[in-house]
Amino acid sequence: MKKDIEIPIVKNVYIAMIQEWNDDFLAKKWNAYILNDRNSPIEMALVVSKGYEGNKKTSTMRHSIAFMDPKSYAKIELVQDDVLQLNNEFYLTFFADGKLYEKKFLFKKNSIDENLVIKVPLMNQPGILGQ
Repeated sequence: MKKDIEIPIVKNVYIAMIQEWNDDFLAKKWNAYILNDRNSPIEMALVVSKGYEGNKKTSTMRHSIAFMDPKSYAKIELVQDDVLQLNNEFYLTFFADGKLYEKKFLFKKNSIDENLVIKVPLMNQPGILGQ
């Protein structure tokens, strides 16, 4: 019975941190994005995020995106500078092709750094992809 349960693997959907200019803070700030690099849309995406290390932890944030076109991206949240010193976890669930997908993306503490950026797919901007 257990062997008959199919657990689909998340492919071509990412959580990325992109550093962008923020007019409110008049400085460059890190923003979390969800990227749908699939050839099909995703629906009812839910992202639960939190930061933690030992006894230190942030409040849990929840975000939803009703629909994302193929090859698109959407901003999830601004990540405050003091939270970058913690492990940042983004737990993503979504529907696509009639199936429920889920994946945990982790940015380890101090891994969100200008010196560690790569070219993020789809956005063609420097950033960091969650593992």
